[in-house]
Amino acid sequence: MLNTLKTTFLMTMMIVLFLFVGNLLGGSSGMTIAFVFALLINFGSYWYSDKIVLKMYRAKEVTRENSPKFFNLVEQLSKNAGLPMPKVYIINDSTPNAFATGRNPEHAAVAATTGILNGLNNDELAGVIAHELAHIKNRDILIGTIAATVVGTITFLAQMAGWAMMFAGRGGGRDDRGGLSSLFLIILAPIAATLLQLAVSRSREFAADEGSALISGKPLALASALEKIFQANRIKPVSHSGPATAHMFIVNPLRGGGFRKLFSTHPAIEERIKRLRKMSNNHPSADGQKI
Repeated sequence: MLNTLKTTFLMTMMIVLFLFVGNLLGGSSGMTIAFVFALLINFGSYWYSDKIVLKMYRAKEVTRENSPKFFNLVEQLSKNAGLPMPKVYIINDSTPNAFATGRNPEHAAVAATTGILNGLNNDELAGVIAHELAHIKNRDILIGTIAATVVGTITFLAQMAGWAMMFAGRGGGRDDRGGLSSLFLIILAPIAATLLQLAVSRSREFAADEGSALISGKPLALASALEKIFQANRIKPVSHSGPATAHMFIVNPLRGGGFRKLFSTHPAIEERIKRLRKMSNNHPSADGQKI
């Protein structure tokens, strides 16, 4: 219920942001165009974002026949989580990582790279897949997609406004109020949208880590998997990964340090591992044989 409210709130905020930006760029007519544009993007995000991202990473759907070990693991963990069986995909990439996508539990997919299938033991892989199933159960995928769409679109419109200011020049009768509004749009709007995305994404990663421990019963195995995936992605990021989809992966596939960490879509890996170890210490039975 809480995540449904968050989704509704984000969709509403998206329309409000579009109306605000449209009004700054084109008055009442710009507001109308922005409203229609917002509806179209929300519709597209809801129905087609999963297909787009799977195609972007060249993911191939697998079955029990051609990938029995992976398929059976996803099936067992889905039963543990009380979820319908999602579609299962493999990405031909040597860097270990994984993500889930889909608008709801009935239309979901789990994708893992060949690197994660070959580089983790069974318990670690179970922890990773359980994390992705927790995202599906919490309906985080749609929330993250909408948040990413807000950021991308507001940033694009801010760039348009910047070009408009450049071509308009210093003249044209622009008053100080208009100049300040444009400055706000160009600088502050994308930052505000990004911070909104980060707040949503980081909180949901912690929740999915906790959900993984409940589904697989192996918080320490997930902690070990996170460390391995993090180190591997520092060496070589997942191919075709970019800022628009980085929030989907269990570990951020983009390299970055220093100031860039402040704008990461994921919490610090050290903090995630610390919480998982604490969870195991508080509930020793959590690392029992659940799968």
